[in-house]
Amino acid sequence: MSSLTPLTFRLATPSDAALLQPLVQSAYRGDTSRQGWTTEADLLAGERISISGVLSKITTPNSIVLIGTDPTGVLTACCEVVKSSDDVAHFGMFAVDPKRQAGGFGRQVLSYAEERVSREWGVSRMEMSVIWTRKELIAWYGRRGYRVTGERREFPYHDLGDAGKALKEDLYFEVLEKVLVETELVGEKGAVREEVVAVTA
Repeated sequence: MSSLTPLTFRLATPSDAALLQPLVQSAYRGDTSRQGWTTEADLLAGERISISGVLSKITTPNSIVLIGTDPTGVLTACCEVVKSSDDVAHFGMFAVDPKRQAGGFGRQVLSYAEERVSREWGVSRMEMSVIWTRKELIAWYGRRGYRVTGERREFPYHDLGDAGKALKEDLYFEVLEKVLVETELVGEKGAVREEVVAVTA
């Protein structure tokens, strides 16, 4: 069994928006997304997020976008975390290169995001919204310690615009939640490294 390839994490900056948009798109929409298991291609078509949409997430207060690169510097994964209240952070825009899924990268991203927001924001819970039909994804989060709360949130059909198209009419989000505990930045069979970057207001 090969050892886990460790990712290095840093905060995204506005100049990263044009690099992150294709990563998110390839992980969820179109034929390319079918190379991985996170595809939404049977549920939604068109653009998942625009470059300007990614830029907005990077620059929004109380929101961070994290980038994960492999040891050669190749962009591999990303996520967004929003401080939605004093005690809760919301996890989203989670993407791993579809050609490299099932390699342990997703676990590293999620673990790092949990540790970082717990340490820096002092939140004790992480939540996320997952389309209810994505049973395999909900099960994956369940193995990471998340539970289905029973809360349902409306799917934003009206926000799809001209660039996106829903292929199903019965979509809604299941809300998942995890109580965060103190963790170390260590992945399976390999340490997760953090790249320290200076951020100025």
